[in-house]
Amino acid sequence: MPVRHGFLAEFPGADDLAEAVSILHEEGYRLVETYSPFALPPIEERLRLPRSRLPKLVFAAGLLGAILGYSIQWYADVRAFPVQVGGRPLHAVPAFVPATFEAMVLGAALAAFFGLLLALKLPELWHPVFEIDGFERASVDRFWIAVDERDPLFDAERTRASLAALRPLRLVTIPEVSA
Repeated sequence: MPVRHGFLAEFPGADDLAEAVSILHEEGYRLVETYSPFALPPIEERLRLPRSRLPKLVFAAGLLGAILGYSIQWYADVRAFPVQVGGRPLHAVPAFVPATFEAMVLGAALAAFFGLLLALKLPELWHPVFEIDGFERASVDRFWIAVDERDPLFDAERTRASLAALRPLRLVTIPEVSA
């Protein structure tokens, strides 16, 4: 769940961010989110993020696409419009393989595309952190960590002090959103 209100700290490098995540996790903070210009697997491990269900969804959609593609071909060639040509069998499996493969790829690709959009809650046209000056550098060369106010350990003064102790380049409050 994305951070909507809390504190945001900026760090100059990935190592500084990884150390900050470790320290905050040891202190007991769990609703922590990081923003960086590239993926950082060590940080993902330290945050103990749950595994995505997307691979299972993509596999199931690919399997469903293959079954559906094969079934449509079988129905059309064997049941609905059987045409005996040159003594060939009506149900010729090798002839069905290429289209079955393409249907599988299409099903998996659509599931991956739309599943990822749903999982990431995209497109997100606006987020409170976009209002913070300099945050756009998170996609270039800066690393940020946010602590959500919904975290059970969150206390404005204590959390600000914990983040300040990590010596970030700067520490800002994420503007509160009025509904």
